Amino acid sequence: MTVLNVDQVADRLGISRWKVYDLIRSRELPSFKVGRCRRISESALHDYISLRTEQEAA
Repeated sequence: MTVLNVDQVADRLGISRWKVYDLIRSRELPSFKVGRCRRISESALHDYISLRTEQEAA
């Protein structure tokens, strides 16, 4: 499993790192902590993108 940091997720989504933290706080994007650092699994990111794509298509 590949894990990403907040900056990597922000780059992939084309959003700010603060928006990524908003998604994490609202539980739209699952994450976990390693020490003091927040990490997001690549599969969680793919799930988030798929969900948003389905919502936009509906």
